[in-house]
Amino acid sequence: MQSNKLIARIVGILFIAATATSSLSIWITEPILEATNVLEAFSDKSNQISGAAILMFIDAISVVFIAILLFPILKMKSERLALGYVGMRIMEGLLFAAYVALLLAVLYISKDYSASNVQKASNFNQIGESFLILAEWTFDIGLGIVFTISAMILNYMLYRFSLVPRWLSAWGFLGALVSMIIVLLKFYDIQVTEALDSIIGIQEMVFAVWLIVKGFKESAMVSEPTLTDN
Repeated sequence: MQSNKLIARIVGILFIAATATSSLSIWITEPILEATNVLEAFSDKSNQISGAAILMFIDAISVVFIAILLFPILKMKSERLALGYVGMRIMEGLLFAAYVALLLAVLYISKDYSASNVQKASNFNQIGESFLILAEWTFDIGLGIVFTISAMILNYMLYRFSLVPRWLSAWGFLGALVSMIIVLLKFYDIQVTEALDSIIGIQEMVFAVWLIVKGFKESAMVSEPTLTDN
């Protein structure tokens, strides 16, 4: 039981680290990505972009380790769902790592853009914009689809097996579903206030604190699994 409590605390800390680093990275990059001349903005704010890339990479590592640490606990309840959760979080981490690589590629292009003449600058703009579009899709798929699927799997298991209070896992499932809908609507150019994303964001922080302070319910941890591979 002590090992489960330790895992819960580490996972809680990683949840906080993942949310904090990704939120800070978005906060740094958002005004730069909205600039009229993005390549020029990247060149002028190269230190900020590098810092944001490092933060997002920390997020990518954190989400993978969250899944790895939770796997033994979730596997006791349902191996199939546990594997699905791990697979989704690894995919999420890889997509965020790809997003970081694309940001750094645009940063590299921006350096050449600043040193180029007017004719070459047009070519750099086209390449840079292509990378940025790809980066945006990579981030949206990673955060809005893969992450939300993993969050729904996790919170379904937390709810089904009462590993934490059911109000907390139901909150997480609902928040993940809302975030997924927001991103899917975005693909159809339907804009919905992104403030609704805070539903899952706040829940994850409450969940993280719960894991650090309370851990998983001991009664649920010692009971026999009620679902294996069904």
